[in-house]
Amino acid sequence: MIKFSIEDEVHAEWQGDFLSFETAMEELVRRAKLAWDQPPNRCPCSGWKTCERIYTITEFEVGDSQLKVINESEVLTVSSKGAVWSDGFKAH
Repeated sequence: MIKFSIEDEVHAEWQGDFLSFETAMEELVRRAKLAWDQPPNRCPCSGWKTCERIYTITEFEVGDSQLKVINESEVLTVSSKGAVWSDGFKAH
């Protein structure tokens, strides 16, 4: 079985599991449209006003009691400067 997870790389914070890359991307497109200082984009740290979230999508193969990373991509950065898509990714 394959699953796709979104994680905030800066805060090592899991953001959800998805059945396809496309549904994970749909969630990031939704987040890109939200304000940087509102949940779920607001950073959990005390310096949230100057911090950022770097959202990654990781593809896993789920096996018997283990996960194997197949691919990990940095997709979207959200900060007070706005939402910035990584090279190769863009808003739909």
